[in-house]
Amino acid sequence: MTAFWVRYARNRGAVAGIVILVLVLVLAIAAPALYPRSPWAMVQRPFLPPFTNGGFPLGTDTMGRDIASAVAHGAGVSLLVGFVSTLAALLIGIPIGAVAGYFGGRVDDLLMRFTEFFQSVPNFALAVVLVAIFRPSLVSIVAAIAIVSWPPVARLLRGEVMALRGREFVQAAVLSGQRTGPIILRQILPNTLSPVIVLGTMMVAAAILLESALSFMGLGDPNIMSWGYVIGAGRTVIRQAWWVSLFPGVAILLTVLALNLVGEGLNDALNPRLSRKTR
Repeated sequence: MTAFWVRYARNRGAVAGIVILVLVLVLAIAAPALYPRSPWAMVQRPFLPPFTNGGFPLGTDTMGRDIASAVAHGAGVSLLVGFVSTLAALLIGIPIGAVAGYFGGRVDDLLMRFTEFFQSVPNFALAVVLVAIFRPSLVSIVAAIAIVSWPPVARLLRGEVMALRGREFVQAAVLSGQRTGPIILRQILPNTLSPVIVLGTMMVAAAILLESALSFMGLGDPNIMSWGYVIGAGRTVIRQAWWVSLFPGVAILLTVLALNLVGEGLNDALNPRLSRKTR
């Protein structure tokens, strides 16, 4: 574990990324205490500029709602959607990829054609259709993002399992009479965790962007404040009230950037040989 953190700390960008991510997480947790009022509450006059009133440091939007409160409460929503949808996508993609890679042949062909069907449709377009069908809600958004995000996981696992199934320790497990399920779960999958963790980090960032885009288009949960909703609400007045869209946009930028930097750091720490070759 110590060696892992030493390798991770060598990447200064990754260290900066995890610091930013921790700050966003702290903001999300502390949001109810910092801003006990509902982020939908009208607390001041509309279009209050930022840094002109100590009680509302980021100003107010078109309805007189506190932008700082919206950014703080939106952080929790974005992180929740990002991590839960990624976990759901992993739960779908890992079994499909593992089964396809281990058995090969017709099973592999069938599962990969099924995977390619989802990859043939643009992620955002499919997510829009799914959310529109099931009505915008937090559950439907998480489900839609998970459904469009699992194919890369399945393809990654398929490749990793195909590379590992011929290794000596797997063949030894087969000769010892172990069943297929325990071999995949105990012998193969633990050796695929490194690339899955790195990919999962990138998927969280992509999920946050996708959720923000859906909310921007008015397909977010109407009862929950999110960064994308705030940006969408401010796009019509961006010339006279630029701060309405700027601050949640910066929050999305920093969070997504932090997750990508953390992903690079994890890749360097978990795959030291690969990181040396690329330098």
